[in-house]
Amino acid sequence: MNNRPSLKLAYLSAVINAVIIGFSFLFTKMALDRALPLDTLMYRFAVSFALLSIPIACGWIKLNYRGKPLSKVLWLATMYPLGFFTLQAYGLKQATSAEGGILYAFTPIVTMILASVFLKEATTIMQKLSTFLSVFGVVFIFMMKGGGIDPSNLMGLFLLFLTCVAFAGYSVLARSLLKIFSPMELVYLTSGIGFLFFLVVSIINHAAAGTLDLLFAPLSSLTFDLSILYMGGMASLVTALLANYALSKIEASKISVFSNLSTIVSLTAGAMFLDEKNTVYHVVGSLLIIAGVLGTNRFGRRKAAKPVFTAECTEA
Repeated sequence: MNNRPSLKLAYLSAVINAVIIGFSFLFTKMALDRALPLDTLMYRFAVSFALLSIPIACGWIKLNYRGKPLSKVLWLATMYPLGFFTLQAYGLKQATSAEGGILYAFTPIVTMILASVFLKEATTIMQKLSTFLSVFGVVFIFMMKGGGIDPSNLMGLFLLFLTCVAFAGYSVLARSLLKIFSPMELVYLTSGIGFLFFLVVSIINHAAAGTLDLLFAPLSSLTFDLSILYMGGMASLVTALLANYALSKIEASKISVFSNLSTIVSLTAGAMFLDEKNTVYHVVGSLLIIAGVLGTNRFGRRKAAKPVFTAECTEA
């Protein structure tokens, strides 16, 4: 049974996770100025996997996969990072970043639906309304910025919507697997799978284009190196550990809504470092997001149902 200190730490983890992700948009922009999207992902997960491999190799961190359902972790990695980032990369080729931001905001709603079906997580009417309020806050900001949805970008919009499904599926399955695996065990496997996948894809793409010599060219840029260190160390490794810890203590439907806080952080980072102007509608949208996050977690039921996956995973 969760005690109060662990719940507070879980909520703090969710907030810090959103802050780190919010700043990651800034570093992603800088990295993409110097490398292709898939190459950036390869370096991102190379850093994550390397940073975690060092303490494991030194024996400072102990992992135990004996008798555990590793095939389910492969499914987890297929949703995130593989599915999420691949769908996002190709979706943004045919749609705008504003459209991506709008569709990604619907992730908490998709998570709530999947969690109710697969984890039997019950949510109150006030929780549902609060989640919709948070989503509306993000959509309101993007719409007021002139970033509406163009129906002609149908394929791109569909791929971006699938990123919501992929991340929601990850949250739901991770919530279940964290009954069996430690957060560190899940992060190490998914990071390693992500690194190997994007490494192979990058090499194949460069080999086909005859540009293998350009694969390591971005490393000559200090800006790129620092951006990748942040993205791999903080935005991938640390956020994964924080998210998995939070999911091990709190329902997926409650945790997912915290992702919309990253929109507020990215707006703040843009104003601070990119001279992007924030207006009244940014403030209004941000207040709606915060109110939605607080409401989703304030008006929940006192006792959450047990995940239905747990018994199945234990038997595997």
